[in-house]
Amino acid sequence: MQTILEINNLRKTFADFTAVNGISLEAKTGEIFGFLGPNGAGKTTTIKILAGLLQPDSGTVTINGNSLAEHPLVCKQDTGYVPDRPWLFEKLTGGEYLKFVASLYKLPEERFNAATPKYLEMFDLSPWQDHLIESYSHGMRQKLIMTSVFMLDQPLLIIDEPMVGLDPKSARIVKELFKQKAEEGRTIFLSTHSLEIAEELCHRIAIITNGTLHIIGTMEELRKKAGKEEQDIDLEEIFLQLTGAWEMQQVIAALKEK
Repeated sequence: MQTILEINNLRKTFADFTAVNGISLEAKTGEIFGFLGPNGAGKTTTIKILAGLLQPDSGTVTINGNSLAEHPLVCKQDTGYVPDRPWLFEKLTGGEYLKFVASLYKLPEERFNAATPKYLEMFDLSPWQDHLIESYSHGMRQKLIMTSVFMLDQPLLIIDEPMVGLDPKSARIVKELFKQKAEEGRTIFLSTHSLEIAEELCHRIAIITNGTLHIIGTMEELRKKAGKEEQDIDLEEIFLQLTGAWEMQQVIAALKEK
């Protein structure tokens, strides 16, 4: 399989705080790659670097064979980005926003006309496409930005907390679309606090703590590294074990016994 995303020794500091400390990993064609960690671990900082919104202090990012530092526009053209807090132009309608995004990425008109109505209908946004975005709920905004990413259908999708604000139906649709896109050869770099979603969707998972890559592998490999080879051990227990939060799990278990 081809490597679509390669991160090599990535570092980023803010004043005297090191947010990302020498992370290296790669994600391949058709892979849903989970990027997990506790709050403040450096996930969003890393993702903003991958999306071209932050400059790293050192290290390299390669997207679809191109250096992000040397060819930022080419890399952004190949990358779909869904932030944890979607920011949209509120004085545009949903339809106008999608046309604006399509124009930025030079999406062929036939692709736009074929894909956009399908995703708008899928996410129950068709009746709202002529309404101003300022009237949208958080969940509707999330569905609109998801529509724009699926419409563009780029080789790499970078997704930060995709299910926040989504109703159960839309969350299920997003999960099925992620699976479909991976089967079609797209690469999805997924950050989420929902360990159930990560366990269900991801082919491989990386866990970072304090800006450092702690572990990477499939569920089977994570179980072995955590010393939990039983197949019924879920990702939550592995995550707590590997991130040093095992004591918290013990406290919770003790509370339940009382």
